[in-house]
Amino acid sequence: MVPTENEFDSAFSTAVSQHAGAMLVCASPFVNSRRQQLIVLASSHALPAIFEWRDFAVAGGLMSYGTSLSNAYRQAGVYAGRILKGEKASDLPVVQSTKFEFVINLSTAKALHIEVPPTLSARADEIIE
Repeated sequence: MVPTENEFDSAFSTAVSQHAGAMLVCASPFVNSRRQQLIVLASSHALPAIFEWRDFAVAGGLMSYGTSLSNAYRQAGVYAGRILKGEKASDLPVVQSTKFEFVINLSTAKALHIEVPPTLSARADEIIE
């Protein structure tokens, strides 16, 4: 975990110096607000990275796998509607995401000299070229 944006560069440098083959970048509001910085660092260090939200892959990250935020927001709206109609929030069931998205950015893969196997591409929900 990297607590401040000033430590991102050293985290990537450390990963490379320790011969990391790839990096998993977990989602948080802090990480999401620094999306472009993280994508640039991964690219400049030639370190393949997978992110949790599709917006990272759309913005130039290699790939993402995580819950569908649009689906989660829709579910939040359903809950808000139920509460506004008089249901108690404490009576509503806990709902986990059931829709996940796998996105691959082939332009980034090419820039990193990574060949994405057809079997992996076939599993993707979205391919960015």
